[in-house]
Amino acid sequence: MHLGLVLGVFALIFVAELPDKTMIATLIMGSRSRPLLVWIGATAAFTFHAALAVLAGGLLALLPHAWVEGVTALLFAGGAAYLLLVSEEEEEEEGEEEVTAAPKGMRPIATAFVVIFIGEFGDLTQILTANLAAKYQQPLAVFVGASAALAAVAAVGAFGGRMLLKVLPLAIIRKAGGVLLAGFAIYTVVTIFVG
Repeated sequence: MHLGLVLGVFALIFVAELPDKTMIATLIMGSRSRPLLVWIGATAAFTFHAALAVLAGGLLALLPHAWVEGVTALLFAGGAAYLLLVSEEEEEEEGEEEVTAAPKGMRPIATAFVVIFIGEFGDLTQILTANLAAKYQQPLAVFVGASAALAAVAAVGAFGGRMLLKVLPLAIIRKAGGVLLAGFAIYTVVTIFVG
């Protein structure tokens, strides 16, 4: 397993997930229930989604390399546009809606699992994980990096999200993530034509 790839995937997925609706949902659940239980449920759901994304990436890897690079560049660009153009108020409203839509009376672990499990389908980080798995063809390294990043974001949301947002506004986090993804999109396009 390539440690540099694990760390690179971790950094990319962490930055992309931090301003997401599922992190906001985790933050809200963590403020209403025991944070450890919320983190356990959210991490279990995120891990499932990382595994699913890596499996999908394995299927994408069967495509010609130039196609995978092109799709990856488009998805990085789409993710950048999403983070740069969609307001944080909209994401916060979606995160709150997911929490209120969770079944009542469930234990915090099950509630967090269900909210994240449903909310993460087709999410930016799931798509990025699939593309990274296809691009690098190292499923274990991508899975470990993505799972660790998602677990870390769940911890930030469940244990200290409100304090983080007082120090670093969500708008800045979203813009930084958007700029990072735009940079990856440009880099990927350049590698298509150069490499």
